[in-house]
Amino acid sequence: MAKEKKLNRFAIAFNGQIPHSRGIAEEIRAFFLDQGAQVLNLSKIDDQQLQPCIHPQKIDAIIVLGGDGTMLRASHLCSAPGIPIVGINLGTMGFLIELQPDQWREFLPRLLSGDYRLEKRMMLRAGHWRAGKQIGEWQVVNEVVVCRGQYVRPVRLTTEVDGYPMASYVADGIIAATPTGSTAYALAAGGAILPPDIRNIIMVPIAPHLSPDRPIVLSEGACVKIKVHAGYEAVLSIDGHPPVVTREDDNISVTASDHNTIFIRFHDPGYFYRSLNRYLEQNPAFPDQ
Repeated sequence: MAKEKKLNRFAIAFNGQIPHSRGIAEEIRAFFLDQGAQVLNLSKIDDQQLQPCIHPQKIDAIIVLGGDGTMLRASHLCSAPGIPIVGINLGTMGFLIELQPDQWREFLPRLLSGDYRLEKRMMLRAGHWRAGKQIGEWQVVNEVVVCRGQYVRPVRLTTEVDGYPMASYVADGIIAATPTGSTAYALAAGGAILPPDIRNIIMVPIAPHLSPDRPIVLSEGACVKIKVHAGYEAVLSIDGHPPVVTREDDNISVTASDHNTIFIRFHDPGYFYRSLNRYLEQNPAFPDQ
């Protein structure tokens, strides 16, 4: 493994809803300080005092303790400034996280010597358009979902790719996901799992009714437009955030972002497939399985 930059300045963020997360975070801070490194901040992931520290002139990396949701939050904070993220899994699944709680003492010292690799993951830029005007824009780590709202009725959606019609759907909704998001909601809806290092969008319909029912992987650089034709409420959700209500003829544009999520990895790239195989053999949501 090629040597990367030696890291010396850190922030540590933890999921405050996990009782033992603060204790482990304190242990990690003590370790770094003992090694002569700097810890500029230790706080909950949603603490306002964390945000001013997320700057490349202040920290070299952020250590995140929690599950995939905590990693998503960290990714949104760190993508624009380009701060790499080290995850320690305290959640249930941990698709995005390489280290388990009992492994940090073995691997974190490697940050100080540059013995790690950087994994850049594609993000999306989503825009919400109404009557030719953009009324919202987001950076996306996992997925953009356009789907039915509170009424249990399918919505009518049409899709275009690079300005050309692709498909029309009567369905609960449609997902436009990154390779990172291909192991999240898109996987649950029947999508394919994409390697983390590619830059393709996968489109996955949700419960389609007499409509195309296969996921579609688009070419790198493709731009997707999803148009809403629902006669009743349809909503837009970004990475599971609170939904945004759409109107008839609203358009949702989805394309590759200029930003990336950067994960620090200690294993070779094949670790993704070994880890995936473990999850497929035994779903960690059922520990007694």
